[in-house]
Amino acid sequence: MESKEELKARLSDIEYNVTQESGTERAFTGKYWDEKTPGVYHCIVCDVELFTSDTKFDSGSGWPSFTSPMDEKNIERKTDRSFGMKRTEVSCSNCGAHLGHVFNDGPGPEGERHCINSASLDLKANE
Repeated sequence: MESKEELKARLSDIEYNVTQESGTERAFTGKYWDEKTPGVYHCIVCDVELFTSDTKFDSGSGWPSFTSPMDEKNIERKTDRSFGMKRTEVSCSNCGAHLGHVFNDGPGPEGERHCINSASLDLKANE
């Protein structure tokens, strides 16, 4: 496991803020909010596979949105009561990196919208 100093040296300021301090990027500013390249989105911190481009959709929110994770065991859900709201935070179950939040207003059978910060993701395009 990398130390705080090692992570700060390896990650950009926004990547560190989002993944380690539960920050968020501004809507429509992240590198993947409008990305259409087929592939697998990995955790920027530990490289665990999180989401596939097949489950990505345009929610209009300005953040990458997915109907479901690649494998439910790779994410952790917990209640987030920050900013006077009650939301469900999503983090990487392997390293604890904050990814974003999940809402119950998505398409598909699960009805979920995983609203994820681009800064927490690394897209590995299909070859």
